[in-house]
Amino acid sequence: MTSQTDKGAAQCPEDPDRTVFLLAHTGRPAAIRSAELVVQGLLRCGLGVRVLAHEAADLPLPPSVELIPEATPEALDGCELLIVLGGDGTLLRGAEFARASGVPMLGVNLGRVGFLAEAERDDLDKVVDRVVTREYEVEERMTLDVRVRSNGNVVHTDWALNEAAVQKVSPERMLEVVLEIDGRPVSGFGCDGIVCATPTGSTAYAFSAGGPVVWPEVEALLMVPISAHALFAKPLVTSPSSVLAVEVQPDTPHGVLWCDGRRTLELPEGARVEVRRGAVPVRLARLHHASFTDRLVAKFALPVSGWRGAPQ
Repeated sequence: MTSQTDKGAAQCPEDPDRTVFLLAHTGRPAAIRSAELVVQGLLRCGLGVRVLAHEAADLPLPPSVELIPEATPEALDGCELLIVLGGDGTLLRGAEFARASGVPMLGVNLGRVGFLAEAERDDLDKVVDRVVTREYEVEERMTLDVRVRSNGNVVHTDWALNEAAVQKVSPERMLEVVLEIDGRPVSGFGCDGIVCATPTGSTAYAFSAGGPVVWPEVEALLMVPISAHALFAKPLVTSPSSVLAVEVQPDTPHGVLWCDGRRTLELPEGARVEVRRGAVPVRLARLHHASFTDRLVAKFALPVSGWRGAPQ
């Protein structure tokens, strides 16, 4: 974790070379208002702001805001942070942008759960203050690199922050698969799909499929079957250096690969999907030091009444 804290900084330091990129789900009125407040706060303290041109059309922005035509990695050149306002889908879109550029992402949750977000809608003033005074830290989150093979040849490559899921296409028929860990077969069965996830993704689709919650600082890979027809079809947690593979059997209906629920590929017959630790992490900006346990309790509204704590 790399510290970016400068507690001796003034509220609005004189630093004209600092620039922040803002990404927002402009289809939501709350996001439009939130974006306006963040932009005003950053500009007031002398920071430059960039936004995508097609999003700017929906936002009441002053002319000093720099408009960028496309979300390419080069669009973040010279930016200190990427601030993302929205729900889980928008935060994952921001993660794509941030990973390609290496710029840290600071998420503000305007949706429901928002595990990738560092702040909520009511924290916008705090977000601006912490960005201006550089009171934040940057941590790296593990990603997945994904390869699809057909007849031994690599036909597609992708990546994921949360998960890569191999799923059935036909609702009336199961997907027949064989699972492999580190070059050795584990089990074969019919199922609705298989989720390969990171610790970050353990609270997303893998959680819904019955997988364990894994603390983000734990380095591991997860493999979670979805509605499997088998006695041994439990979630697996492997080494971060393991290579996971899902072989779709040739006599089964075609499957589909989803990466983070955003990018999809119809798998060829008999496809083999290989998943390993990603070479490039996603960098997340953190504003406070709340434990993941507290975040888990808050996000899922878990009942903790009656807790007495360790004896002093």
